Amino acid sequence: MSKVIKTSFGTWANPKNIALGSVSPVQKIGAFYCFSMRLDNDDIREYSFTTYNKANYMRKIMIGHLEVKFKSEIKKIKS
Repeated sequence: MSKVIKTSFGTWANPKNIALGSVSPVQKIGAFYCFSMRLDNDDIREYSFTTYNKANYMRKIMIGHLEVKFKSEIKKIKS
């Protein structure tokens, strides 16, 4: 379980939940399994794979990367 981190403006944030909310579930669109990831308001990236297992595995990896990114951003803002 991820640690809940206190932000500079006093609220508590769980980076795991933020990352889960930034990545859409895997959906079958045509012949591909797709998901999208919102990095910023203007930066939405879409990924597509040929099998559900590949798409789901990559989605889990991306969630982990986003969690690390959010932790570092929150710590950077704190200091």
